[in-house]
Amino acid sequence: MSYFPASLVTMTTETNETKPLRGRICLVAGATRGAGRAIAVQLGAAGATVYVTGRTTREKVSEVGRATETIEETAELVTAAGGEGIAVPTDHLEVEQVRALVDRIDRERGRLDVLVNDVWGGEHLLVFGKKTWENDLTGGLRMLELGVRTHVITSHTALPLLIRHRGGLVVEVTDGTAEYNGPRFRENLFYDLAKNAPIRMAFGLGEELEEHGGTAVCLTPGWLRSEQMLAAFGVTEENWRDAVEKIPGFAIAESPVYVGRAVAALAADPDRHRWNGRSLSSGQLAGEYGFTDADGSRPDAWGFMLADEKGEPDVDDYR
Repeated sequence: MSYFPASLVTMTTETNETKPLRGRICLVAGATRGAGRAIAVQLGAAGATVYVTGRTTREKVSEVGRATETIEETAELVTAAGGEGIAVPTDHLEVEQVRALVDRIDRERGRLDVLVNDVWGGEHLLVFGKKTWENDLTGGLRMLELGVRTHVITSHTALPLLIRHRGGLVVEVTDGTAEYNGPRFRENLFYDLAKNAPIRMAFGLGEELEEHGGTAVCLTPGWLRSEQMLAAFGVTEENWRDAVEKIPGFAIAESPVYVGRAVAALAADPDRHRWNGRSLSSGQLAGEYGFTDADGSRPDAWGFMLADEKGEPDVDDYR
C-alpha cells in the first residue's frame, strides 16, 4: 500500500455548502503520486469530478519504476474523498493519447473547468554535481520532454475545451518560485530549464486566457514529502522527522496535502483572477486562504530557504 495520509480521505460526510467545486470538471495530468495525487484528492474533497492521468497502472509500470502507486488508486481516493475520480491512463508525450483524453472529457461532460499540469517523472534522471557537458545528454533531453513538452502538448490540446466556458483555471506545477529560481541556478541545466519553463508558461497562458476570463498560475510545493522523497530518506509519513537529524532543513518539509489544498482553494475562489500569470507557493496561498497542512501547521519552505541564505532562521518561524 502506498503512502497516503488518512486526512486526505476523511472528508466524505461534508455538506453541500462545504463542497464548493460540486459540478466542476477537472483534469489533473500527472496524478499517479506526490503532488498530483494530492491535488486530485483535494479537488475531489471539494466535490469536483476529477479525471486523473498517468502512466503507471495496475497492469503497467512507467519508467519511474514505482509499482506501489497507480492511477486507478488515485481515482479511488478521489471518490473516497467525496468527489468522482476517473482514471485515464495517458502518456502526455503522445499527442493522440492526449487528444483521446480531451475528446472523452468533452463527450462525457462537455466542459473542462480546471486543468492541472503536474506531469514530471524525471527524478530518476537527475544528477547534481556535474557540468552540462558532463551530464548524459539523452537523460537531460528526456527531462525536458517530461517536464516541458508534456505540459505544452496538454495545454495545446485541452485549452480549447477549457475556454468554452469563461472562468477556467490552469495550474502549472513546478519546483521553485520565480523569486527563488530567477537569480539562482538549480544545479543542473536540464532541471533548471524544466522547472523554470512552467513559470513562463503560466505567464504566457495568463495573457492568452485573459480575453476568455481564464486564469493561469504556476504553483510550487515546498520541500515535498512525496512517496519517492520519503523512500529516499528511509522514513515514512509517520516518522519523517527522524530524517531531520541528518538533514536539518527537512524540518520545514510539507506533505502533499498542502499543495492539494492550495489548488482546491484557488479553484473555489471566485476572485482567483487576481493571481493571473503569477508564480505562487503552497505556503503563500495558505497564508491567503487559511488552510493548513495535514498536521495543522503552515510551512513556508521557500521563505525559509531564502532566509537561510542570510543566516540561521528558526524553523518554528516558518512552520
